[in-house]
Amino acid sequence: MNRTLSLSLLLTTVLLGSACARASEEAASSPASATATASPVAVTAGATIDPELPLAIVHKTASCGCCGVWADHLKAAGFAVEIRDTDDMHPVKQRLGVPAGKASCHTAEIGGYVVEGHIPASDIKRLLKERPTARGLVLPGMPAGSPGMEMPDGHVQPYTVELVLADGSTQPFAQHGPGG
Repeated sequence: MNRTLSLSLLLTTVLLGSACARASEEAASSPASATATASPVAVTAGATIDPELPLAIVHKTASCGCCGVWADHLKAAGFAVEIRDTDDMHPVKQRLGVPAGKASCHTAEIGGYVVEGHIPASDIKRLLKERPTARGLVLPGMPAGSPGMEMPDGHVQPYTVELVLADGSTQPFAQHGPGG
């Protein structure tokens, strides 16, 4: 691996880590986030729940701030959100059928589908409208610029949200970022 690529990967890792840590600090100081784990359904101030949208049950570890920021993204899009903190995400991912190698930091159950990772609310709404025969959506990793992983400079790393078919295979569902 060349030196420039190595430095670029290191810088990306540091930036993503600091974004998650920053989100965690903001979540800890935010009254709305402080109630998110205390009440079964928490709504961000000013957000309106759309009664046409199903409840989003978000499974995450208590210490992950970017997961809370993603949950706030859902709330702002009209979803009622229930946060379920857990110490071990593996059984949740296994129960819901998240394919190997497609995991992220949080897993949600929305309208009978699994929603894995920092998926934009617009993609989830499209899934719910189209109702394909599928397990749900996955966005592996934590792409810079995806909901909950916003970068201070507005940079969005190209990423692909994938549809998980009934057999566990995946296919592209939506493209985001430059060229997406």
